[in-house]
Amino acid sequence: MGDDVSVEYVSRVPGPPLDGLIDDLYYLDGSPPYSRLLLPAAPAPLLIVNLGAPFALRTRTAVEAVEYADGCVVATPTRAWEFGYPTPTRSVGVHFRPWGLAPFLPVPASELLDRPATVEQIWGRSAVAELRHRLTLAETPNEMLTLLEEELVRRARTINGLDIVRQVSSAIAETGGAVPISDLSAAAHASSTYLAKRFKEIIGVTPKRLARGYRFTATVLAINVAAPIDWGDVAARAGYFDQAHFVHEFREFTGLTPTRYVEVRQRFLREHPDHALEGWPLPVD
Repeated sequence: MGDDVSVEYVSRVPGPPLDGLIDDLYYLDGSPPYSRLLLPAAPAPLLIVNLGAPFALRTRTAVEAVEYADGCVVATPTRAWEFGYPTPTRSVGVHFRPWGLAPFLPVPASELLDRPATVEQIWGRSAVAELRHRLTLAETPNEMLTLLEEELVRRARTINGLDIVRQVSSAIAETGGAVPISDLSAAAHASSTYLAKRFKEIIGVTPKRLARGYRFTATVLAINVAAPIDWGDVAARAGYFDQAHFVHEFREFTGLTPTRYVEVRQRFLREHPDHALEGWPLPVD
């Protein structure tokens, strides 16, 4: 990274019972190497409690970005979206497993589909103001993450159908989205209609759509942008016999054409050779 980029990033896995719902809690402070990010339609719900200047989000179907002051809640997206950092930025956040956001929502996850909410809309103004105040009084990042974890433990509620959704989602993830959903329905002793209903309530999308997200994530992250790319081969390995259909879905998922995606990745790796960017997210021009 260049000398002008200075970021403190602290991440940790929460203890039980949250470890079954959350990949990690994180603290971010500083000036990232990019002011705007392009995020994919990956199966990764997100909660951010903002402690600095407002940031901006723009879904790919929106004309303009929307500012968020207290933070945001993003359910599993179906299209790429943009995140705009203030400089500097400061926040704590949660990377959820696909099913992990539901116990903290007052509404079905499908109501947030490609429509990020403010934290105030989810938890209420006074509760968010109190949490943000306590976070700003904390002396260390780990103390802040402990406060956030305690808040989440207090707020977690029991969700009907969570176990079966977690079981089926985990099987989808393990196969990179390649397993037939009908096989999973049979193994879970549940009808496809019941599964689809529970998935929409808890994750926001159907099992088939979730599998598609995992399949595309695996496909895109496997692309070696430093070597010549046979897009026909990439499309075939992703299960597409029609390359035009693949390009359309690639653009929906990443916000970029395949060729443009490679150009952006190459540019970022060239400009920030030491940055541990595992394929996502991408800088926006």
